[in-house]
Amino acid sequence: ITCLVMYLFAEFDDAANLLAANPDATTISIDEPAEIPKNQHSRLQEPGREEDDELLGTDDSDKTELLAGQKKSSPFWTFDYYQTFFDVDTYQVLDRIKGSVFPVPGKNFVRLYIRSNPDLYGPFWICATLVFTIAVSGNLSNFFIHLGKPTYHYVPEFRKVSIAATTIYAYAWLVPLALWGFLMWRNSKVMNIVSYSFLEIVCVYGYSLFIYIPTAMLWIIPQRVVRWVMMVFSLCLSGSVLVMTFWPAVRDDNRRVAVATVATILLLHALLAVGCLAYFFDAPELDTPAPIIPAHNSTGTTVITKSH
Repeated sequence: ITCLVMYLFAEFDDAANLLAANPDATTISIDEPAEIPKNQHSRLQEPGREEDDELLGTDDSDKTELLAGQKKSSPFWTFDYYQTFFDVDTYQVLDRIKGSVFPVPGKNFVRLYIRSNPDLYGPFWICATLVFTIAVSGNLSNFFIHLGKPTYHYVPEFRKVSIAATTIYAYAWLVPLALWGFLMWRNSKVMNIVSYSFLEIVCVYGYSLFIYIPTAMLWIIPQRVVRWVMMVFSLCLSGSVLVMTFWPAVRDDNRRVAVATVATILLLHALLAVGCLAYFFDAPELDTPAPIIPAHNSTGTTVITKSH
């Protein structure tokens, strides 16, 4: 041991003498080099994509999603499995509604609100409320437009409830299903594409429809220009939520495919808004004449009267 210690001191003395004679001499350190994470290296190369990478989610968000999936370990035929989809409190729902009404530029809705705990409670009741709001507001709008006309006889149109329910729920479920399948298919073609889960896409679409609830109430105003202005405003708000959510997921795909995907999403969203406004509020309503009921007087002659 004494010889080994003397040998080490001799080596250090030689190194000190070498540095004293030649300060520019190269020395070797036995410390382990610090490794630069790959993701940090890539961000140094492409600083402009740092924000986009954060929008798509990091490893921590993936772990959170994995842990969220581990909670849903019950068989799908049990009540506990579906109960997890509604395991959300009032503050979370209100926070997600606020995020859909006031979208923040550069912030991903899934990353910011949904990924930690996607739910079906908010989308289900938002769609149900929107169905009855559109149906009731459409009947009231028709009533106020023809109010005071002697030839008009008001008849509630309950069929509007079923039509609105079919339209809203079909859009809120079939469009996310088609988009989820498309993203999964493109993910097999392009490895850089990030696919959201079906539940996350349903959440985004469900909460994005909330802005149409107060808008449908204001559509009662019998001014066509005001209605269309409010529709465009609501479409811009809800459409921006969809664009900021799905554009980061398809931006690494072929440019034409990515633009066509986002354009299709906006087109379908616009068709829903325009269709609801045109059919339930701006559809031409024919005045319903009062029914003619024949009556007989005491002299035997027929008198035609109108029932009001």
